[in-house]
Amino acid sequence: MNKKFLLLLTTMVFSINAIAQTFTLKGKVTDEEQNPVELATVSCLKQGKVAMTSLKGEFSITLQSADSVAVQFSMIGYKTKTRVLRNPRGIQTLQIVLYEDNRTLSEVSVTGQKIQTGQTQELKTEQLKSMPSASGNAVEELIQSQAGVSTHSELSSQYNVRGGSFDENSVYINDVEVYRPFLVRSGQQEGLSVINPDMVEKIGFSTGGYEAKYGDKMSSALDITYKKPKNLEATLSASLLGASAYIGLANKKVAWSNGIRYKTNKYLLGSLDTDGEYEPTFLDYQTYLSYRPNKRWTIDFIGNISDNHYDFYPENRETKFGTMENVKSFKVYFDGNEKDLFRTYFGTLSITRHFGDSTSVSLIGSAFSTKEQEKYDIQGQYWLNQTETSENLGVGTYFEHTRNYLKADVASLKLMLRHKTKRHNIEGGMTIKSERIRENSTEYEMRDSAGYSIPHTGNDLYMIYSLRANNRLKATRVEGYIQDSYRFRSSGEHTMFTLNYGIRFSNWSFNKETIVSPRISLAVIPAFSHDVTLRFATGLYYQAPFYKELRDTSTVNGVTMAKLNRKIKSQRSIHFITAFDYRFKLNNRPFKFTAEAYYKALGNLVPYSVNNVKVVYYGDNECTGHAAGLDLKLFGEFVPGTDSWISFSIMDTKMKLNGRNIPLPTDQRYGINMFFTDYFPGTDRWKMSLKLAYADGLPFSAPHKELERNSFRAPAYKRADIGMSYRVLNNEGTKGTGKLRNIWLGLDCLNLFGINNVNSFYWITDVTNQQYAVPNYLTGRQINARILLEF
Repeated sequence: MNKKFLLLLTTMVFSINAIAQTFTLKGKVTDEEQNPVELATVSCLKQGKVAMTSLKGEFSITLQSADSVAVQFSMIGYKTKTRVLRNPRGIQTLQIVLYEDNRTLSEVSVTGQKIQTGQTQELKTEQLKSMPSASGNAVEELIQSQAGVSTHSELSSQYNVRGGSFDENSVYINDVEVYRPFLVRSGQQEGLSVINPDMVEKIGFSTGGYEAKYGDKMSSALDITYKKPKNLEATLSASLLGASAYIGLANKKVAWSNGIRYKTNKYLLGSLDTDGEYEPTFLDYQTYLSYRPNKRWTIDFIGNISDNHYDFYPENRETKFGTMENVKSFKVYFDGNEKDLFRTYFGTLSITRHFGDSTSVSLIGSAFSTKEQEKYDIQGQYWLNQTETSENLGVGTYFEHTRNYLKADVASLKLMLRHKTKRHNIEGGMTIKSERIRENSTEYEMRDSAGYSIPHTGNDLYMIYSLRANNRLKATRVEGYIQDSYRFRSSGEHTMFTLNYGIRFSNWSFNKETIVSPRISLAVIPAFSHDVTLRFATGLYYQAPFYKELRDTSTVNGVTMAKLNRKIKSQRSIHFITAFDYRFKLNNRPFKFTAEAYYKALGNLVPYSVNNVKVVYYGDNECTGHAAGLDLKLFGEFVPGTDSWISFSIMDTKMKLNGRNIPLPTDQRYGINMFFTDYFPGTDRWKMSLKLAYADGLPFSAPHKELERNSFRAPAYKRADIGMSYRVLNNEGTKGTGKLRNIWLGLDCLNLFGINNVNSFYWITDVTNQQYAVPNYLTGRQINARILLEF
């Protein structure tokens, strides 16, 4: 009994002594501005105890007492702090201040030429204000003048890259993918693109071999960053083609920019062959609000409302075409009208947590909604005559009817992580998208030639073309990527390397398909010359089907039905790219020469045809093919203080369809683009900008025929635009004060040489089923006056 009592007493004494040897450490961790540092680590390494601070920066941890107890406080982006406690007892309280780690990479201002070490080139925005433009979409027109890029309509913001269709180009604004209207079929309907050039700070563009962070498209990636104004700034511009206004406001915590644009191409369309009443009105408003309450949080919001109307009341048309020895005249008298609507809403909200200057986590939510309708009933009475003999080759009537309605909603949520170290730039993201599309379309075309309906069977009456579609798409898409840019040197520290490697995956609930895309690129600045960069890139790129590629058509009794193909697979492209960059100076002015050779192995292709800017897909994976070519570009200050460039591209494309090798519909065998700026001698008030384009014509065939019958090629696209600007006022030193600092007056001559470029063809048929391709010419020579005010 006594032994048991003694044992119990001893145990109680030791327990009390053990309790007396512990203590509780409480407190709060803040930064130098007294903002709480949440999720910081509080640790005692010798005792193996760890705790985390709360969202208020508060912590509590129980430790064993000793002569000295070392407690460490750490957080990514901050300097680690250690506090040593002497004989701690009971409850101890500490107020800890962590300071940012100056050793992490911070923003650096670099002057001079930026060395491109990846597959994305950074384009300068200075040319956007003075470049002569027919479409008003300055960013896209800048893209269209780059090597490997082509366009065949000055009215369109669409572009082809290395043999790809318009739909194979991804566009991002502040890390969010943006979409274009779906039903647009001609350049004059497009209006204003989603990119507001007044709000752009940075333009990154890649024609292939791009990083894993860019989505599942096969041809190119355009990465737009909107600017955050530093103080008060504003611009006002107006011309015969429209007007725009921009204002930016800022203080220490808030940066807010707003842009509104109005465009009407009624003046330009008046130069087309088809006379009538054109009433196009395009209106766009965008806002970008950035709020940074402290160094650790940033909240960004982008909003966009776009309202585009295209109304057209045709009256008559006369087109002469052919050769000098064989001239045909096509005359039409019209009845009817066309009324189109493209209304788009887009918004994105981003919340970013900064862990110092080197690490950030962002949660980005976005929503896109479009309501589109295309309605027209147009009847034409036509005559086709041989001019030399006045022989009548065809007389007839055609009637076109369309009622197309489409409503699309896309919502996404994206979690993105960025982390920089001295040699690594790591980025990763996960995105989930909800896609909802509703389509109801009816189209038909009747042709009557000399009293016969075409096609004429003698027994049945058919339309030459009739389509019906009533489709619903409801799907979820999950995407993710991770990539790293690793910068290192050779053992001798003279050769510099930049290795970008990453992987991307995606799953779509509609067709149950999962795709995985590994991508890698390497840039080498060799020891023998730091003015040379060698670039190599390869990767697997998919064109994930969205809406247009799904529409599979089948024709029964003359009626074509369009339904969604649930067995569709992603188109595939394997890129192989070798590039050479050489930077040099001539007359003490900087220049850069770039040569880039590429080969793209194409698989699971969905064949398509192109008419103006309307892309119509077969709706099934039927082809394989390739695209190969060479792009050359010389960029520099041909005139001191101004940027100019010239690019030259050659390309060969082929796809195998139904056992035949035929060129892709966007097969442009050669293309030359030039942009040149100059000042008048002895003054910087007069400035000239010249833009030239010469591009091979694209293959085509008669409408509603098999694609493999592409036996014709359109004439080459040739165009010259020149702009003259005069600086009335120059008060550059007043920037940010709200005072008027610049006034520019401009006069542009669009299509300087009055060349009749052909963008598409209208086909007429006689009773023998002979078809004639009547060219649809683009805009003629026009003069545009403009004014620009900068505050």
